[in-house]
Amino acid sequence: MPPTRREFLGWTAAAAATTATAAVPAEPIVDSHVHQWDLSKIRPPWLPGSGLERESRWAEYREAAAGLNVAKAVYVEIDVAPADHPLEARLAVEMCRDPASAIVGAVIGGRPADEGFDAYIEPLAKEPAVKGLRQVLHGSNPAGICLRPEFVRGVRKLGELGLSFDLCMRHGELVDGAKLIESAPGTAFVLDHCGNPPVFGDLTAWRKDVDRIAKFPNVTGKVSGIVSQAQGRSWSDDDLAPVVLHMLEAFGPDRVFFGGDWPVCGLGAPLAAWAASLKRITADRPESERRKLWHDNAVKAYRLT
Repeated sequence: MPPTRREFLGWTAAAAATTATAAVPAEPIVDSHVHQWDLSKIRPPWLPGSGLERESRWAEYREAAAGLNVAKAVYVEIDVAPADHPLEARLAVEMCRDPASAIVGAVIGGRPADEGFDAYIEPLAKEPAVKGLRQVLHGSNPAGICLRPEFVRGVRKLGELGLSFDLCMRHGELVDGAKLIESAPGTAFVLDHCGNPPVFGDLTAWRKDVDRIAKFPNVTGKVSGIVSQAQGRSWSDDDLAPVVLHMLEAFGPDRVFFGGDWPVCGLGAPLAAWAASLKRITADRPESERRKLWHDNAVKAYRLT
């Protein structure tokens, strides 16, 4: 169920209070996972009934991120209808060129298995703002789709063009993700949302599969997305910490970084509250490792300037 207005206002007040007491990083951070849409220009087909049926533009993000000192941000595709991929890519590039926005890189949408994928991605790869591509592999997509020969070929093409692939899939299919990574050693991968673990369930299988993926040197892990699973329930740092700490252990300090997943994170908590929780969970880490988590590793993974 989407949060009620009372719950949302309560979360917002709590986040503001936490921010005021410096529970979020004071130094500049990179938000590596920002979704945006202007409903007058583009409408994702999944939006109705999602609890997110409202504008999601830089103005709204800036309000949600107040106090976080976001120096750079990465736009991540919003699972539009395939026919809208060219439009979304164009809008994403425009966002990156807008001096009023901190968005400096884009992970655009696309279908690596499509027959016309090369013609679609080759000109976009010449755009400095385009850093990578993502196709969401959960939802209505069948298991194993990422292992089809045509899909693997398209992901290899991304590597040839110097682009990365964001891996976003059901945690029960992370083994398929590992096989895809092994099949495309020349492509850089980013594991979105910690591999979508069952945050409030049994993490045993997820830990094993994340460890399998983290062994590949061409993969980085994005600590994002997990707080949205708290939709309709109370949560604490202790609920998120097992996932966060295992990601840090599996990928090490040089290959893991923060992502806000706004506005989707708002289904579970405001962006500021999620950032504050991650800050507390990692408070005992060396300052150099925290700087990498919040800033340096995302700059490196997405080749941000």
